[in-house]
Amino acid sequence: MIKRELKHGKRVYSMEYYFMKSAKGKNSYWDDDTHSMQLSFGVDEFLMIAPLSASGVVLDDPESTKLLSSVAIALSSCGSNWPAFVPVHDPSRKAYIGIQNLGTVFTRRFEADRIGSQVPIRLMHLEGLHELFLSKFVLSSTDFPARVKVHFSMKLTYRTPEYDYDNETLDSEATESLTENEVASHPKKQWDDDCPWAEWYSAEDPVKGFELTAIWGERTFEETLEMAEVENASSFVADSWFLHPVVSQYMVDDSIGKFVGFASQLHLLVNAYESSAEAQFLEDFVADTSGQDNSKSTTVPPPSVIDRVMKDLFSDEAGNSNYMEAENKYTRAMRGAPADSLFGQFCLHALWFGNCNIRAIAVLWIDFVREIRWYWEESERLPRMKSSSTIDLSYCLIHQKLQMLAICIERKKSVSHEKGAGHKDETSNTKAITKVRKGSAGVVPKMMLLNTFQEMHAPYTQDAPLMTEDMHEERLHAAEAFGNAIGLSGQLERDILSSDMSAFKAANPDAVFEDFIRWHSPGDWVSEDKVDGNSGWPPKGKLSQRMSEHGNVWRKIWNDAPPLPVSEQKSLLDPVREGEKVLHYLETLRPQQLLEQMVCTAFKSSAGILNKTTYGGFKLMKTKMDQLYATMASTLKSLQGNSDISDLAGDLKRLCQVFEHIEKLLILAASVHRKLIDAPRLAQAVFADYFNYYLPKMGTTLESICYEKEFTTKEKVGMHERDAVSNLFPPPTANQSWRKVLSMGNLLNGHEPLQREIIFSVQERISNGHYSSPTPLCTDDEQIQTHRMYISGTSNDLWVALSVTSWD
Repeated sequence: MIKRELKHGKRVYSMEYYFMKSAKGKNSYWDDDTHSMQLSFGVDEFLMIAPLSASGVVLDDPESTKLLSSVAIALSSCGSNWPAFVPVHDPSRKAYIGIQNLGTVFTRRFEADRIGSQVPIRLMHLEGLHELFLSKFVLSSTDFPARVKVHFSMKLTYRTPEYDYDNETLDSEATESLTENEVASHPKKQWDDDCPWAEWYSAEDPVKGFELTAIWGERTFEETLEMAEVENASSFVADSWFLHPVVSQYMVDDSIGKFVGFASQLHLLVNAYESSAEAQFLEDFVADTSGQDNSKSTTVPPPSVIDRVMKDLFSDEAGNSNYMEAENKYTRAMRGAPADSLFGQFCLHALWFGNCNIRAIAVLWIDFVREIRWYWEESERLPRMKSSSTIDLSYCLIHQKLQMLAICIERKKSVSHEKGAGHKDETSNTKAITKVRKGSAGVVPKMMLLNTFQEMHAPYTQDAPLMTEDMHEERLHAAEAFGNAIGLSGQLERDILSSDMSAFKAANPDAVFEDFIRWHSPGDWVSEDKVDGNSGWPPKGKLSQRMSEHGNVWRKIWNDAPPLPVSEQKSLLDPVREGEKVLHYLETLRPQQLLEQMVCTAFKSSAGILNKTTYGGFKLMKTKMDQLYATMASTLKSLQGNSDISDLAGDLKRLCQVFEHIEKLLILAASVHRKLIDAPRLAQAVFADYFNYYLPKMGTTLESICYEKEFTTKEKVGMHERDAVSNLFPPPTANQSWRKVLSMGNLLNGHEPLQREIIFSVQERISNGHYSSPTPLCTDDEQIQTHRMYISGTSNDLWVALSVTSWD
């Protein structure tokens, strides 16, 4: 479009020139990018002249006629065939008059107007519209039966009924047996009730419905009665169907933050992380702030809400967590806790607790730790923790500590049980009994004790004591500072070695130190037996040099170790001491340390929940989810350790924006998939259309790129997909039938078209009839549209545009 301003006397006019972007084929007037004037009047390029006024139309008839004539003369003088239009009458009528000079022989005149209400019934039907068109050039009604070849094309737009979940009413038969209170409390069904995120929030359906466009290509009719056949015909006979999803406004809005989902809450959590360095202890954030400016940003939900959260976190139904996570190469790099673990669930609840400010988090954490201490003191199994005797160091430290505590609770319970059973050490009764074999795990193949011709038995041994990540680091630092011999690391090795030796002695009462070395450290036994294996008894060999040295530590430990099976030994892990250390860690955790681990866990858990969504395997969506995981892994990696909050906050907020874009896309993918589940190709194509429209908004391309403010792309429906699409239009129920208005025909499963657009035209050869000219401008085969009428509207709103070609 090219625009200029013109001044004529005291009036200022705007002149706009419109042109076609590219050459169009037949029926191109139904294309979405066709200008409304091009569609209405069948022109390619045109001028629009309008006054620069509040109304933007010419209200005075003489002025409009004079203005149009002046423009027509000017165009003719410069040899231009452009049509020119002037808006007239009241703006609500969308009325126009126009003119086009076709050389020196023909002139085409245009007019358009609107019936805004009380549309005559005959004009609601194709027969009446056909008669209206004929009346523009047939002299009298007696001429109607004459066989005039009228070219006809039609476009019908249907809109799926929007399901109102909020006002869903129960079936009358189902409510008869329910009391008034039961009906009032009956949960309302939401579209995403069975989606993975539904446990935490209900998303507005991003696909509000679909618009189906059915197009009848150009065909010729000679009688008005034929129009009735077209009107009664099924929409399935239309030449083309096109489907367009009507997406929610929040899916096309440019601004970030209006969408409420995991991303919006993660953004609030990042704000809390920024505030976490303001105090050394979480209790400092819980202090009474009634005398200060206590804005909404620091409010805390009432105790009843906290109780409800604690009840959900520690419910008996929670059971043991299996930590079933989708396999992803980036998952473990994020170092959070599993989504279904105790800390993972705490982080997810914290996102939705109040407005996720630092004060609300502090209150929730203190209650959370208080509840954990109760489980410890009562020796009750810790909910949502995996039944395992190992600690996974790939998770965050808080989760490791809770794993340690769960194990300590189980060990503490077993110790108490043994004491309650009155366990007695019977080995001290008599010296015959000390020789009894205890704690044997089975015979060691092809090995005999050196001093007796007895089979060697492998003992049951204690597992190495469990350690969390910080305990490993502590022992490593101690070993570096004091050396392995006397450091904590060396002491741990001694304790383990002593336990193994005691167990070996109990399983092999007649064993000597050399027997233990042959089993436990075969590299320290130098065999002197012949290779052919014909050696006698006892086997020939000796201890290695390090084991033979005077004052060898291993031999000293062997001499001091009593013969005790594992069941009678003191555990290498002191469950009471280690459990209390865990509680001390949780109760004195610095706010920043807590928030760092919460941010990692919340991002990881939220993404994990979304990743469980069923969306038909759309490849574009899967690629975006993989990109999200990669972005999270690289961003959250910086949070592991003592981080500079000011440096990381900006990166985390940008990550929230990326998360929001992909979360919105994923929800849309799920909605499209379930609505078009019987037409998978179409579902994938519709999603790809929206994905390509939304891509520039995601910041993945050049920032200067221009993108459309509205999503208008339509996808062609294959013949084999029409049944699936028609199912989007369920027949109206009995309760909806009263809404029915006067029918325009062409119903689809009982649904009226949202809009009907029709083009009637009559074409005539230039060399034929009264349009012939003694000096024809073109070949005898060329035809011109002598009359053309475009009709757009509904049963109570009709707009008509007419163009008539005359021979001057």
